[in-house]
Amino acid sequence: MVARDNQFSLLAAADPASERLEELQLVLGEGPCIDAAAARRPVLIADLGLDGPTRWPGYADAVLAAGIRAIFAFPLQVGAARLGVLDLFRAEPGSLSGPELGRAFDLADEAVTILLNDQVRGGDDWSSGEATAGPVELFQAQGMVMIQAGGTLAEAMALIRAHAYAENRRLIDVARDIIGRDLRFDRD
Repeated sequence: MVARDNQFSLLAAADPASERLEELQLVLGEGPCIDAAAARRPVLIADLGLDGPTRWPGYADAVLAAGIRAIFAFPLQVGAARLGVLDLFRAEPGSLSGPELGRAFDLADEAVTILLNDQVRGGDDWSSGEATAGPVELFQAQGMVMIQAGGTLAEAMALIRAHAYAENRRLIDVARDIIGRDLRFDRD
């Protein structure tokens, strides 16, 4: 998901391994999701081993180590409104075939429809659990760090990401420590 202030958060992932790869983009601030959202067009990397290390040095190493060889990111948008990005991972290198590419665009369209229907209903009643709790907790922690450190929301998120990266922890776990007052960021 892309918020109005260009901050990213993870709404859902297919499995824990995908969740970790998605979250790593948010921590490092680089990856196909970030690029697809910024460019407002798909990022199709058929061979991460060739293209990834120069394009996303930190992210590509971690993804390759996880056994992923191709990544395809599709922006979720309606006109100028950016909603998020759908990332698809594959263990084998290679471009998407015509039918695979068509299915990926269909999945992106379905995701846009779900997100828009959710906004019309006014909330997150279409899903429950970790997927919706994560972003809310992350935003709450971001606000707390902004006040603690005396900076902006963007600076607070940068501090949270840096801590998650340095400690090799999930963003949501760091956020929960902040909310639980087990972790604090002072002005210095």
